Amino acid sequence: MDLIQELAKFSAATLHEAMGKKGNLPSAIKPIAKNMKVCGPAYTIQTMPRDNMLLHRAYAYAKAGDVLIANCSGFYEAGYWGDLMSLGAKTKGINGLVIDACVRDADDIEEMGFPVFSRGLCIHGTSNYGDGTLNEPIMIGNILINPGDIVVGDRDGVVIIPQEKIEETIEKAIAREVKEEKVREQLRQGKTSLQIYGWDEKFGY
Repeated sequence: MDLIQELAKFSAATLHEAMGKKGNLPSAIKPIAKNMKVCGPAYTIQTMPRDNMLLHRAYAYAKAGDVLIANCSGFYEAGYWGDLMSLGAKTKGINGLVIDACVRDADDIEEMGFPVFSRGLCIHGTSNYGDGTLNEPIMIGNILINPGDIVVGDRDGVVIIPQEKIEETIEKAIAREVKEEKVREQLRQGKTSLQIYGWDEKFGY
């Protein structure tokens, strides 16, 4: 099975834990609709503040299956992405957008089913000068994102899996889910998490 499809089976939180609590983007970046999920190779974008020309170029240049992921130079008070760009990207087969900034036209984007993860919504327009970079390494929060790293997002947030750690992360995620299912079974039997993890003895309960 394709490794990306395998990664898509897991939640962002499980993959984050499987990597040793690493790879998570800032918690403010969330899906604009709760059921949106995204998984695919990163096509990275670095824009200048309040400028979205490179986002137009990115969805035109990226490959089907890619996830656009953008750093907007820390300027959030603009709607860098909207319904028309979402339609264009979806038509090209782009898997979604993760943007460290705001977007607009949320209802229309949700209706068309194009996954968008952002810091929020903003109606303020943008310019189109086009300064920045495409498909080069970027930083979001304290996470370095290289083109081709895997982006996984769901309602809880977004995690980045480096290309060289995909198989290792899948193995650890499987092991974690097996372990958690054993815990669930004990909880169903009436045990408390304190008992299961041995914390009742540790704290003298």
